[in-house]
Amino acid sequence: MKEPFDIGNSEQPWQKWGRQIGKLSGFTVIVILLVILGIWLASGFYTIQPSEIGLVKQFGKYTATTSPGFNYHWPAPIESVVIVDQSNVRTEEIGFQSRSGVPSTQFPTNPEEALMLTGDFNIISVEMVIQYSIIDTQKFAFQLEDYRTLIREAAQAIIRERVATSTVDQALTDQREEIANEALKELQALLDQYGAGIRITNVRLQEVTPPTKEVAQAFDDVNSAAQDKERAILDAKRYSNEQIPVAEGAKQRILNEADAYKQSRILQAEGDVARFLSVLGRYKLGPSVTEDRLYIETMEEVLPGMNKIIVPAAEGSGVISLLNLEQLLKGAGK
Repeated sequence: MKEPFDIGNSEQPWQKWGRQIGKLSGFTVIVILLVILGIWLASGFYTIQPSEIGLVKQFGKYTATTSPGFNYHWPAPIESVVIVDQSNVRTEEIGFQSRSGVPSTQFPTNPEEALMLTGDFNIISVEMVIQYSIIDTQKFAFQLEDYRTLIREAAQAIIRERVATSTVDQALTDQREEIANEALKELQALLDQYGAGIRITNVRLQEVTPPTKEVAQAFDDVNSAAQDKERAILDAKRYSNEQIPVAEGAKQRILNEADAYKQSRILQAEGDVARFLSVLGRYKLGPSVTEDRLYIETMEEVLPGMNKIIVPAAEGSGVISLLNLEQLLKGAGK
C-alpha cells in the first residue's frame, strides 16, 4: 500500500546543499571561496587587437579607454568593456548579397531593397555598396543600439529619394555618379545629426538596371550610345588640342614672315629715298648733266649687252653728222 505524502518532511534543494556545506570543515569552505574569487577576478583579463580599442564602463558609466594589448578590468558587475574595431573599413550591401567565389553578376538580389521608382514612374533595380569607418568610438558604442540597421534604413531612404527625383534615363546612364555623390553627402549629414560617430567613405551604385532583360538590353544600348558620344567628344577635343598648336605655329610663322617683309620694304624704301636725295643734290648742281647721266644709265639697263654709240649733235645746229656706222661697230667689236 502506498504511503501518504508527508508535506512536513519535504526538503528544498538549497536546504540539502546547505546541510552538505555545513558538514565541510572551515578550511575547505575557505579554499572553495578563494577558488571562486580567483575565477571571478581572472574573468577581468581581456585582449585588445591592434585595430581595436577598449571602452571600460564602471557600473554602466564610461570611465576609461584601453589601448591594444593585454588588459584588465574589474569583473562584472563592477566593470565591463566594450571592444570596438575602429581601423577597418566596414561595408553594407543594399539590394544584393555578395558571396565568396561568386561573380558579382551572379549575386542574389533582394527585390524588396533593390526595386525603386523613378521620377518618370519607371521601376529600376538599384544595388548599392556603402563603406564606412568609425571616427568616434564612444558615440558609436554607447549611442547606437543597432548601427547596421540605422545605416541600411537611412541609406535606403536617401537613395530612394534621389532616384525619385531623377528620370529612368538619368539613373541608368549619365547621372549615376551624381546620385551616388549626393547620397553620400546626405547620409553623412544624417548620421552626424544622430551623433553616430561614423564617417561614410564611399557610396557606390554597383548595379542599376531595369527589372526585365528586354528593357535592360534597351538601356544598355542607350548607355553604350552615351559612352560612344563621350568618346567622340574626347576624340574631337584631342584632335583640337593637337591642331591648335599647329595652327598657332603657322600663324606665328606667317606673322614673322610678314614682319620681315615689312622691315625689308621699309629699309628698301629708306634706301631709295636716300639715293633719290643724293641724285637730287647732284641734279641741282647740274641738271643737264644729271639728266644725261640718268638717261645713259637707264639705256644701259634697258639694252644690256649691246653696242651703243652716243653721238652728240653739232653745237648750234640740230644736224647729226654722217657716220660710217659699220666701221664704228667693227671697231667697237675688237
